[in-house]
Parts: sequence; C-alpha cells; structure tokens
Amino acid sequence: MSQPPVRVALVGYGYVGKTFHAPLIAATPGLELSAVVSSDAAKVRADWPEMTVHAGLAAALADPSIEVVVIATPDALHAEQAHAALDAGKHVVIDKPFTVSLDQARAVADHARQAGRLVSVFQNRRWDSDFQTLNALIQRGHLGEVVQYESHFDRFRPLVRDRWREKPGAGVLLDLGPHLVDQALVLFGMPQAVYADIAIQKDGGQAGDYFHLLLRYPRLRVLLHASQMTQASNLRLAVHGTGGSFIKSGLDAQEDQLKAGMVPGAPGYGEDPRPGVLIQLEDGEPVTTAVQPLPADYRDYYAALREAIRTGAPCPVTAEEAVAVMTVLDAARRSHATRSEVSL
Repeated sequence: MSQPPVRVALVGYGYVGKTFHAPLIAATPGLELSAVVSSDAAKVRADWPEMTVHAGLAAALADPSIEVVVIATPDALHAEQAHAALDAGKHVVIDKPFTVSLDQARAVADHARQAGRLVSVFQNRRWDSDFQTLNALIQRGHLGEVVQYESHFDRFRPLVRDRWREKPGAGVLLDLGPHLVDQALVLFGMPQAVYADIAIQKDGGQAGDYFHLLLRYPRLRVLLHASQMTQASNLRLAVHGTGGSFIKSGLDAQEDQLKAGMVPGAPGYGEDPRPGVLIQLEDGEPVTTAVQPLPADYRDYYAALREAIRTGAPCPVTAEEAVAVMTVLDAARRSHATRSEVSL
C-alpha cells in the first residue's frame, strides 16, 4: 500500500514562500501543500484558489494532519516559530538563514534533538546547476587538489528598497551568505579561520550590501563575495586546483524560471545553456574545454526531506550543518567588528 503524502503547512507568502516553496512543495511527489499561513488570504488564493489559509501560525500547528511546517517569514521570526512548531510535534524546514544568531541556532537544534523531530534549512543552492557541475568535476579529479575557490553572488541593485532585508540587522551577509558558506562547507568542511569585510555601499543604505569573506584552510583559500553595486556581475565561480581551473558565469536558471511561473519539472526546467570552462595543461600548454552544466532541480531537496520523514533516510540539510553555517557567519561578523581574523 502506498504511503499517504506528507502534509505541509507553509508559513509566510512573501517572495520566498510564493516563488520557491509553494510551487516546489506542490510539484514534489509525495508532498501535499495543505495550508498557508498568511495575513493576505486573497494573495494566496489568487495562486491557489482552494488553499486553506490561516491568519496565524497557531491554527496550522493545531491541525494534527500537518507533519511539516515550512517557515518562510522574515529572519527575526525563524527561531520563535521553529520552537513553536517543534513544541507542536511538527518537523520544521526553515528558509535561510537558519536564525539570526548562533545562540538561537544552537537552541533550535537542541530543541529538535530533544523533540525527536527533523529541523532542516532550505539550502536550495546545493541543487544549483553550477554547484553540482563543479562538485562532479572535483569528485572526478579534473581539478586535482583545489587550492583556491572563489564564489560570487553579485548584482547591480543601487537603489535602496523598502523591504525588511535592507533594514538594520539584516543585509546580504544573512541573505546570501548562508548559501555561499554552505556550499563551501559541503565541499571543504570547516575552515581554520575566517576574515570578513562588510560594507554599506549604496547611497542611503541601512544594512550591509557588500561582503568579502576569506575562509582559511591549511593550503586552500576560499573567497566568498557578494555585492549589490557590481554592474559586471556575471562571474559565479572561479576554482583553481593542481590539475586545472573551472570558470563559470551566470547564476542558476531556476529562480528566474520560478519567477516566470514555470512549473518545476517542466521541459527545460533547471537547465543552464551557458557552459563553464575547464582549463588544463597538456604538454605545458593550456587547453580549454567547454563543460555543459548538469541539469538541476530544487525539488530534490523536498524529495529527500520526504524520504527522511517516511523512511528514515538522511536529512538533506541537517540542523548540525545549519549550526556550522551560522558558526562561520558569526565569526564573520566578529571579524568585521574587530578587523581581525577569527579562529574556529
């Protein structure tokens, strides 16, 4: 007999909830988007006419059929809402960042262990085409030992917008930093030390819109960079090893596809038409090879979450991994404040 679908309540229907979580959950076999918590029921029902909409979190938590609560609300609410969901016996997915502080992250992870429930962070960028392509090149030995890894999320958004992500206490370090740090930790593990430079470069900006992190390993150096004042913003990855270099331009296509209303899994979904470049020496001369990006699918995160709940398979992103990311981000903030390297 087939198992019933995992019933999910989505908390928050802003950009992230509407663009990413709702369509991905609905398009993942074995999951059912059963309810949305939002103060704007009309906005939700414009996309999902039959959806159950709750004005507050408590109503969703009181539904015994809901197994998973996905938190896609402003960062400052993540810890409080995660604790409430765990108290109600639910599994929890939190959109990045996990929390706004390392202490909060540790407390949520501890609560999940005590409650015997899964807590995971939606690190969808592990399922980016460029990252999966790079990971495959490394695993196949095409780069040899990686000695320098440079990862960019740059944009040109010079105007300050009236949104919570650009208010004091937020900023790109918490918005994009979790993605870049998580990818680095997946590939290389925890660094020995972190150095960070964070800045406000926009006129009238209230939160950091630029960061440059240096993660130091014994031989490897990892450079993580994000800017919102970069017009030439196409560089995504520049990775150099003893066996070759890989250069990739352009961001993964899935966010733009989801924004345009493409259904996850439709023909062409997750396909990146822009090849990367692998440069290797042959007989002392550089040889350049085009590397076609692997197709990718953010639904793989939710499919893995379903299996973790139904079969006990590994959680796609564990609470411990989320705490590790917050440890690096906490070190970055301390490094910036003291203008010094912070050892881990």
